Amino acid sequence: MGTLKPLTLFDPAFDVPSVFKGLLPPMWMETESMAPVIKLDVEEAADKFMVKADMPGVTKDDIRVDVDGNRVTISAEVRREKKDEKEGKVLRSERYYGAMTRSFTLPTEVEFAKAEAKYAEGVLRLTLPKAKGSAAHRVEVH
Repeated sequence: MGTLKPLTLFDPAFDVPSVFKGLLPPMWMETESMAPVIKLDVEEAADKFMVKADMPGVTKDDIRVDVDGNRVTISAEVRREKKDEKEGKVLRSERYYGAMTRSFTLPTEVEFAKAEAKYAEGVLRLTLPKAKGSAAHRVEVH
């Protein structure tokens, strides 16, 4: 009987077949030209959903939150600039201007009139109350 090997998880971001390794940039090297991504945490309570969205580098005036029934869309205009200077001389200047968007669907509709959004320190926090009477309805099949 041979020795057992420990289980390992396959992570497609890092466990790329060797044939493709030269074609893809390393995942740990984010370049300034890459479009930013909104990372989300969504939690559900009995009467509401709580959403935490990481959106560093944007201002609250550039953020837009749209709710259509149970579909939520978060978007923002992004302006990212970076300058490398050495002794007053610009050696490199890179900038990214664009938009980032993230949409997701919740299990029930949201009561839009009571929704709240707060943005501080690069994190958008949404409180989305569940709409009353939005229970699922079964349609009889004939």
